[in-house]
Amino acid sequence: MREILEILEKNSKATTGEITAMTGYSEAEVADAIAEFEKNGTIRGYKAVINWDKTDRDFVTALIEVKLTPQRDKGFDRMAARIYKYPQVRACYLMSGSYDLTVIVEGAGLKEVAMFVSEKLSVIDGVLSTATHFVLKKYKDGNILLEGKEDDDREAIVL
Repeated sequence: MREILEILEKNSKATTGEITAMTGYSEAEVADAIAEFEKNGTIRGYKAVINWDKTDRDFVTALIEVKLTPQRDKGFDRMAARIYKYPQVRACYLMSGSYDLTVIVEGAGLKEVAMFVSEKLSVIDGVLSTATHFVLKKYKDGNILLEGKEDDDREAIVL
């Protein structure tokens, strides 16, 4: 049934008939599987990937590296929950390496994001430091190319 999830991840608008044709499962099996995935929380939602550069919406996206002091008996989970509840936060990931969280934030401009970091994020008890990186251009988002077409111009490896 994993292939049903893979199909929906690439195209959330795929119909049960289309999924049936691609997998060999019956339409009833596909519909039942999707209903179960939705019920148990495996499927968390459906969304469109928008290339906002093609619209008049003016905003910036920033990736913020956050170093934290984990809380006793809660680790990083409680800190992450405090951070991801802000409406500016689009995504929050626990990371391995030199920082603990990656927080992806959107704002109307550089100043709005900077104010969020300085007035909301960096003042949370347990936040040791932040490093903000602004996204200049998105080429691929949600495994979907935002411009151009899917040409495979990688170098061939000859064995």
